[in-house]
Amino acid sequence: MRVLLLGGTAEARALAKALHPRVDVISSLAGRVPDPALPVGPVRIGGFGGVDGLRRWLQDERIDAVVDATHPFAATMTAHAAAACAELRMPHVVLARPAWDPGDAIVVDSDIAAAEAVARQGYSRVFLTTGRSGAAAFADSGAWFLIRAVTAPDAAALPRHHQLLLSRGPYRYDDELALLREHRVDTLVTKNSGGDMTRAKLDAAAALGVPVVMVARPPLPVGVTAVGSVTEAANWVAGLGL
Repeated sequence: MRVLLLGGTAEARALAKALHPRVDVISSLAGRVPDPALPVGPVRIGGFGGVDGLRRWLQDERIDAVVDATHPFAATMTAHAAAACAELRMPHVVLARPAWDPGDAIVVDSDIAAAEAVARQGYSRVFLTTGRSGAAAFADSGAWFLIRAVTAPDAAALPRHHQLLLSRGPYRYDDELALLREHRVDTLVTKNSGGDMTRAKLDAAAALGVPVVMVARPPLPVGVTAVGSVTEAANWVAGLGL
């Protein structure tokens, strides 16, 4: 059995390890991070060229099934995989880590809406953790930002007043608490990525009474099968019986 594992997440790496070497797994990474954490087994890096390109690649490589374990906000890749697999009638599952409970957070549906919420509430010292592409929505803000990302955003996308912190999780609660205190953060802006690797910032914000603006996840494509854990995804692959 040959499985395409759309990855780039800790769950994808754990699943590749769980399946190897019983299953012939090819992990695919988008290539947006210059020094990605690599899974065990064969890896391809880069896009496929839309739905048509992915469909051709799946056929050329004689793939039997696809597991989409991309980031919850990789909506385009998830939509393309769902469409290509539907056309080929190929088994396909999405490994979607459970979302965080937003609690008292201000929930918005986009980075732009998050920027509008920050301006509306009058926040002035923002811990921005929406990733490299999320900074552009705040470029015209007059607030000060501590921007944490794995890779630096384009200079033109950065707000006038900011400090850039390049790092990769997981993050510890005590460190997040110290970071919020040191920079006198008055709001946290985050995507609802879910999982444990970056959860500590929410716990630290709650402990300090720091408000949270949270970008909600895009919905999964209609009709896709989804599981919430690496174990469930591994069992799904095992149950194919291919």
